[in-house]
Amino acid sequence: MMRGDRSSSLEEGVAWPLLRQPRADAPVAFRRGRAITTQKFLQDVATLAAALPRGRHVLNLCIDRYRFAASLAAALCREQVTLLPPDDKPATIRAIAADFADVYSLTDAAAPADVPSFAYPSMETAPSGAAPLPLFPAAQPAIVLFTSGSTGRPKPTAKSWGVLVESALAAGERLGVDAMPGAAIVGTVPHQHSYGLESTVLLSLQHGLAFEAERPFYPADVSAALAALPRPRLLVTTPIHLRALAGEAGPLPHADLIVSATAPLSAALAAQAEARFAAPLIEIYGCSEAGQVATRRTVHEELWHALDGIELRQDGSGTWASGPPVEREILLHDAIELGDGGRFCLLGRAADMINIAGKRSSLAHLDHHLRAIDGVIDGAFLMPDAERGSVIRLVAFAVAPGRSADAVLADLRQRIDAAFLPRPLLLVQSLPRNDVGKLPRETLLRLAAERGAL
Repeated sequence: MMRGDRSSSLEEGVAWPLLRQPRADAPVAFRRGRAITTQKFLQDVATLAAALPRGRHVLNLCIDRYRFAASLAAALCREQVTLLPPDDKPATIRAIAADFADVYSLTDAAAPADVPSFAYPSMETAPSGAAPLPLFPAAQPAIVLFTSGSTGRPKPTAKSWGVLVESALAAGERLGVDAMPGAAIVGTVPHQHSYGLESTVLLSLQHGLAFEAERPFYPADVSAALAALPRPRLLVTTPIHLRALAGEAGPLPHADLIVSATAPLSAALAAQAEARFAAPLIEIYGCSEAGQVATRRTVHEELWHALDGIELRQDGSGTWASGPPVEREILLHDAIELGDGGRFCLLGRAADMINIAGKRSSLAHLDHHLRAIDGVIDGAFLMPDAERGSVIRLVAFAVAPGRSADAVLADLRQRIDAAFLPRPLLLVQSLPRNDVGKLPRETLLRLAAERGAL
């Protein structure tokens, strides 16, 4: 199917290939600097598909990104739906497994308790020779992503193979990866998360790129992984990782493109990252429910530009996204001001908008000013639950070695309205961010309670 036919991708009989790589000897992944070819990947997929147990649903818990990708493809070959948990906590795995019939886990590490499991096999003796390129119906159910609900129970979002491909094609087109044939990707984000899945595995498969099998976390490991790959090369990461990388002493390896998502990125940090890596940085806006929605070149523009095929409309409920890269019309969780030509201003998450003494702001805006203070490495605001008759007081946490709470508060007073000053401001050694750099509200509430702020 040609790119111009995207609007009909879910029609009866339409199929999309697993990957788009015309050369069997071209790398689909790298592990410790060694290339894994497309031919090897297709062989592994065929071997694994034949070995998978029967089942309708498979929890893909593979830590290695290559094994994860091969497992995802093998499950598609068996018409099994892949479940992607938001974390690997036993309680999360049990909750998801309890909600889906005929489920097993597929892992390359310790198997979870209370769930039938299948260990990723050694592929050292996999048969050689050409393996077929799988084609999957666009309408075939492919994955179920999960986000943590307000009750703590994972909330599912199902996606078809066609929608995953549409999103990858639209994102790659906007990122300009077709001008970087064979580019290698290093990702610091987990592939079970929608951003990691879309911007490492699916972006690679659908644009003939290659991804690093391991997921480096610490700045030195990220730099080493990037330096070990041939150019052109991409870094797919988050603001929290970029902040740590930009603070490293000494030179950083050159990249050809940086992609960031999962949290707002300041123009100052974007400019610093571009200078350190000698590469343009493009920010992606999206969510698990809708997938990738828009991009912007953060150092040059404040407005976001919706991906080709994404349509936005507004009503009394908020802003809705639809189009071929979206499974169904989705209500976005953010406050948005629509402009012309698919461009918009992101005002912050609707749930983060606050009103104190008749004045409005957003937690994201306050977080930005707190983290912009000299000496503050990380920081976050929390709006506690309101109690009847009580006065709402914001709580803030700051990681600021060598600075006092009073000094940070004095600098913050120069940046924000006094109505939003935190009472108290708590200094902490670190903030309990998750694998994608986010701070769930429940985590901050627990931290505030432990420090006696609630």
